[in-house]
Amino acid sequence: MSEPAHIHLAEGDGSGGATATGERPDRYKWVALSNTSLGMFMATVDSSIVIISMPAIFRGIHLDPFAAGNISYLLWMIMGYLLVTAVLVVTLGRLGDIVGRVRMYNLGFVVFTLASVALSFDPFLGPSGALWLIGWRVVQALGGSMLMANSAAIITDAFPAHQRGMALGINQISALSGQFIGLVLGGLLSAWDWRAVFWVNVPVGILGTVWAYRSLRETSARTRSRIDWWGNLTFAAGLGAILISITYGIQPYAGHTMGWTSPKVLAGLIGGSVLLIAFCVIESRVPEPMFNLGLFRNRAFTAGNAASLLASVARGGLQFMLIIWLQGIWLPLHGYDFEDAPLWAGIFLLPLTAGFLIAGPLCGWLSDRYGVRLFTTGGLVLFSSSFVGLLLLPITFPYWAFALLIMCNGMGSGMFSAPNTSAIMSSVPNTHRGAASGMRSTFQNSGMSLSIGIFFSLLIVGLADRLPAALSSGLQAQGVPASTAAQAAALPPVSTVFSAFLGINPVQTLLGPSGVLPTLPAHNRAVLTGKEFFPNLISAPFHHGLVIVFTAAAAMGLLAATASLLRGSGKRG
Repeated sequence: MSEPAHIHLAEGDGSGGATATGERPDRYKWVALSNTSLGMFMATVDSSIVIISMPAIFRGIHLDPFAAGNISYLLWMIMGYLLVTAVLVVTLGRLGDIVGRVRMYNLGFVVFTLASVALSFDPFLGPSGALWLIGWRVVQALGGSMLMANSAAIITDAFPAHQRGMALGINQISALSGQFIGLVLGGLLSAWDWRAVFWVNVPVGILGTVWAYRSLRETSARTRSRIDWWGNLTFAAGLGAILISITYGIQPYAGHTMGWTSPKVLAGLIGGSVLLIAFCVIESRVPEPMFNLGLFRNRAFTAGNAASLLASVARGGLQFMLIIWLQGIWLPLHGYDFEDAPLWAGIFLLPLTAGFLIAGPLCGWLSDRYGVRLFTTGGLVLFSSSFVGLLLLPITFPYWAFALLIMCNGMGSGMFSAPNTSAIMSSVPNTHRGAASGMRSTFQNSGMSLSIGIFFSLLIVGLADRLPAALSSGLQAQGVPASTAAQAAALPPVSTVFSAFLGINPVQTLLGPSGVLPTLPAHNRAVLTGKEFFPNLISAPFHHGLVIVFTAAAAMGLLAATASLLRGSGKRG
């Protein structure tokens, strides 16, 4: 019996080598699913927990969000994690194929946990404190990349084909729900102490690390091959240059509202594109490529990844936009203090998470029986329709309508994500599952980064068209001199957006240096610094920008649905 058991072990039939070790046949696959879902949940919680905690972090390290250049720190705290995970998952997935997927995954738990400890012990204040956090966030993202790159491959190896949709669905929903649970968790923890945002990972990381090293084992044959150094370098450098350029492109430059005309940004976008073209040429010629481009001849694999990228672009900026909408406008207009808005924004976004949790595992299970195309395409149509509903909402919407629409958005994402992941992973040979898992994660994570750049730029374009006039006239209506109002209105719209994002009323900051506020009548001062003046002022320009953003997101979602429809009509497609 030992020889057949070994054969099954190499093929990843779902037994997990149970026959050879004497374990109950079904036990190992559930252990693998539980641990990898915990790892994915932890890695994705940390991609969003920092977003909602930014106000507390900036206060904790005494960093003025309105000081020149400090917007860069905020963006890098958010984008740095996404950038690293997008760039490294393919390389780390391929390394998992070579040295062992479980070995790379377990090391990811260790790196992630140690980086979380270092983040919580930030010894500096001001810019130095921000650089400490950005640096260790990069290390933390390295650990998260190891987890992301290998978890789906471990599950695919452990489960038989007829159960992979359910298993990968649970794993994918753990990851997606982590993004939104992180919003609520960050709001709760940062209200107590900003360092707790990073401490919360430590006990989970220690538990997951010990559990992984004790329980997980390799269930597929390793691929003996050399590392494709040139492929790795060109891919990492090319994608990294593009994503870094996007990060700088959404920041002000030389009097412009954004930096897309900066020579540095243009050079990064062009140079990164050239390097990615070189990567494709290298991969088509080396004998042992980092990623087998021949997999893209598989229609199910290509269509699944194209749909994943487009859906990720459509979804990625949604979280960011909804937080600004809630924190900067809706919550203050409904009586919430700016300081409390981040916590309540996370709470009011819970229907989005509920939609994921309802639809994801169920549709993953159903797709094993009825095929994936019905669920992936139908889910993306529902997903796109929710954006149409959101752009039709008034800026001071009734909450029930908002909650229903974001729940539909979450359900659409859940219907799509789990079956699509299963179809992608089931379409590739066992020896390429690590690299395929990494490429799938790269498309998803790159889509998140691209989305923030694309949608944030669209929002700023919409604001720049209307905000300066609204800000100038609104300030003058409260007795602010025309020259002072003009100076405030001339500031880049990105500063106003980030003040809303950070839960800060910017009026006092905008007018403070001029010394105008103390000279105004008490009633005017109260209006300017109250809860409703700034939200009312920005609501019309912001809604104009949101209509542009949500229209683009709906179009992206429909393109993703079209790609999904073209995947094929087989049992797994």
